[in-house]
Amino acid sequence: MFNALLVEKDSDGQTSASVRELDDDSLPEGDVTVAVEHTTLNYKDGLCLGSGGGLVRSWPHVPGIDFAGTVLSSRSDRYTEGDKVVLTGWRVGEARWGGYAQKARVKSEWLVPLPDGLTTRQAMAIGTAGLTAMLGVIALERHGLEPGQTVLVTGASGGVGSVATAILGNLGYEVAAVTGRPESEDYLRSLGASRIVARSELAETVKKPLESELWNGCIDAVGGPMLARVLGQMCYGGAVAAIGLAGSASLPATVIPFLLRGVNLLGIDSVHQPYDNRRAAWARLAKDLPLDLLDRTVQDATLGDLPELGKRILDGDVRGRVVVDVNA
Repeated sequence: MFNALLVEKDSDGQTSASVRELDDDSLPEGDVTVAVEHTTLNYKDGLCLGSGGGLVRSWPHVPGIDFAGTVLSSRSDRYTEGDKVVLTGWRVGEARWGGYAQKARVKSEWLVPLPDGLTTRQAMAIGTAGLTAMLGVIALERHGLEPGQTVLVTGASGGVGSVATAILGNLGYEVAAVTGRPESEDYLRSLGASRIVARSELAETVKKPLESELWNGCIDAVGGPMLARVLGQMCYGGAVAAIGLAGSASLPATVIPFLLRGVNLLGIDSVHQPYDNRRAAWARLAKDLPLDLLDRTVQDATLGDLPELGKRILDGDVRGRVVVDVNA
């Protein structure tokens, strides 16, 4: 038996979430069973804790797109009992039961070993948000971004933005952090931001296809009109890593920045990243993300806290990272 946060849907289509005791036989198929120690909260989790947001296929459902823990049993040659592992993505917590439970059963190819030097709590302080941020940084580096140059981070107070700011600041970039929360300025500067950009400065719809060249690179978690505006402010040959759509999925832009400045728009997917890419990104996170700064982004929670936190993250009212001890 184990505890899990179970989301159920009634005959009227209304959902409710509560901590329930489940039998091991209720776990989905998979070749590795994990004793989950920590999980976290992402925007997708907020959707899956409520109506499902079109992501959940069936109810009852256990959300949680990330988890870290210890292998209990394995039919895979890749892992043995006692191994520490991390899972992000692969639609776990959406189409399949996820990490909001004390046990999870998944396919071995979806897991990666916990990097040396990280605890399961730290891994979940990083989670999908941090992995996505690191993938974005790696993509910008491959397109020529170098330490000392200026990088804009939109949605900087959120999970992805907080980790991206800390990574970039630690690597020696000049980080311009965009936020709509004036009270977050000290927090963002403590993570490594050298400049704070008010969200209102980038909120207007594009009026000119090109503006002054301001940014060598950008990690964009917002999309929509803000991304369109940023494209027109990129330096020649600069690149934007698009990693989210907190503002909008639309892109009301022109092709002029691509044609006249050689700007690159790089799509970053973390859900289906190949195993080798994941391991490389996790290795970089263990090396390039200062763990003392990571701790500043974290608020701790329990499984029972998640329904309310899920509502808050959908309202944009969660700063930094939430780490959930499933055994608390």
